Amino acid sequence: MRVAVVALSFSALFLCPAASQAQEGDAEAGATVFKKCATCHVIDKDQNKVGPSLMGVLGRTAGTHADFKYSKAMIEAGKEGLVWDEAALHEYLRDPKAKIKGTKMVFPGLKKDEEIVNVIAYLKQHPK
Repeated sequence: MRVAVVALSFSALFLCPAASQAQEGDAEAGATVFKKCATCHVIDKDQNKVGPSLMGVLGRTAGTHADFKYSKAMIEAGKEGLVWDEAALHEYLRDPKAKIKGTKMVFPGLKKDEEIVNVIAYLKQHPK
C-alpha cells in the first residue's frame, strides 16, 4: 500500500507540472506580468479603478469587493460559491469570458501557464 501511495505521489509531481508550479511561481516575474492588469486594477491599496482592487483577492468571493459595480454574471458566480483560490484564478486568468460568461472584463486572458502562475504568486504577496 505504501508503495502505491509513493508511486502516485511521484507520478503526480512529475506528470502534472502545472500542479507543482501553482504552489511556487515567481512573484517578481508576476509583478512584470501584472503590468498588463495595472491599467484597470490596483493591487497595493484597496482602491477600485475600472476593475476592482485586487489587494487580498485570494480567498475573496467573486463579485463582492466593496463599492465596485460588478456584472450580474460575476455577482451570480459569487452567489453560486465561486471564491478566488489559485485554481479558480488560473482558469479565469486564462480566459475570463469562458470562466464567467457575461463578465465585464475585456482583457482576453493570459495564454502562458507560466505567466498565470507568476501573477498569482504576485497576488499572494498582497493580502488585505
